[in-house]
Amino acid sequence: MKATALMLGLALLGASCSNTRYRDAQDEETINADFGSTDKQRFVDGVSADFLRSPGLTYYKKPDEKGDTRVIAVMGGIVNETSEHINTEIMTRSLRDKLLGPVRFVGGDLGQAEITKQIRFQQDSGRVDPAKAAAFGKQLGAEVVLYGSLSSIEKGKGRSLETLGSKKRDVYMQFVMNCIDVNTGEILWTEEVELRKQQVTSLFGSS
Repeated sequence: MKATALMLGLALLGASCSNTRYRDAQDEETINADFGSTDKQRFVDGVSADFLRSPGLTYYKKPDEKGDTRVIAVMGGIVNETSEHINTEIMTRSLRDKLLGPVRFVGGDLGQAEITKQIRFQQDSGRVDPAKAAAFGKQLGAEVVLYGSLSSIEKGKGRSLETLGSKKRDVYMQFVMNCIDVNTGEILWTEEVELRKQQVTSLFGSS
């Protein structure tokens, strides 16, 4: 009896311990069917690669006075239409990072707020040479806006004899990005990336 109690105590102690370690941020994450880092990476990689090879944008921009043919874009929002609480800002930041260089970006809402603060500081603080102070009305205007949506369809199957006591959860996700002309409203490009995940929880699983 003492040996059994000791074994049980050790088992409970082991179950209560945790183990935390660093992993490669690019490693596939499959803890469950919820939205995760791998989903974000696949969505961003898919739409950015398609955008950069889109024929609809190769002839869109005429060279400016410096001969630059890169389109000037502003990153709009990504609407979360799923049932999960997903921070889509991390997707817009990653997508902008992928495209920056081949695409010229101007600041969005947060960037514009910081620009406004800085220009007002330079003009009103008395600490900046007026001849060198930045001024309103000199920014580049975005020619296109990038925006998108994230949606999902979920299905589940409860525990039963047919499933040997396990339960299943199937999640389909769709990520769509669009590029629209600011002046004309014409949609210049759109791309859809899909993925499906299935989570199977055994008879003794708690989720």
